Amino acid sequence: MRRRDLLISALGALAGCARPPEPPPRPPATPAVLPPPPVRPVVPIRADYIVVRKAAHEMTLYKDGQAVKTYRVALGTGGLAPKRQAGDNRVPEGLYRIVGRNPTSEFHRSLGISYPEPRDVAAARARGVSPGGGIMIHGIRNGLGWLGPLHLRDDWTAGCIAVTDEEIEEIWNAVPDGTPIRILP
Repeated sequence: MRRRDLLISALGALAGCARPPEPPPRPPATPAVLPPPPVRPVVPIRADYIVVRKAAHEMTLYKDGQAVKTYRVALGTGGLAPKRQAGDNRVPEGLYRIVGRNPTSEFHRSLGISYPEPRDVAAARARGVSPGGGIMIHGIRNGLGWLGPLHLRDDWTAGCIAVTDEEIEEIWNAVPDGTPIRILP
C-alpha cells in the first residue's frame, strides 16, 4: 500500500499543482522597420520644341505645347545682344533647328543649332561681315564637369548655350534632330 499511496499522492500533487506550460519568451521589441519607398521608374523626357530666354538665362523643353523641363544656362561672353558677326561671342536670336550632334565635342556633348540661316547670312553680308557659325547647346568643357552648376556664375561661351554635363545628357536623349529652337532676347 505504501507504493500505491505514494503513487496516488504523487499524481494528486501533480494534478493540483500543475501549471500550464509557460509560453516561450518573446524576443525583445524591435523598432518597426519601414520598407523602402517604391522606386519610381525614370521616365525619359521627350521634347518637340525648345525655347531659350536669354535675359532669364533659361532654356525650356516642350512636348505638345506643354513645358516638360527648364534648365538654367550660361551664354556667350559678348552679352545679351543678338549675334551679328563671327567672333562677337553672342548667342543668335530667332527660330532655328537642331541639326546634328557631336558625342566627342570638347564640351562633353553638343547639339548643333542651324545658325546661320539664310536671313543671318544676308544680314551679315549687308554689314560686310561674316555671320560666324558653330553655335551649339553643350555641356561643360571636358575635364571640368565637376564644376556642375558653378558654371552658371558667369557667361563663358563663345556664343553657345551651356548646361551641366548631366543636363546635356538628358537633353541629348530628349531632343531629336530637326527639333525647332526659338531663341528669344
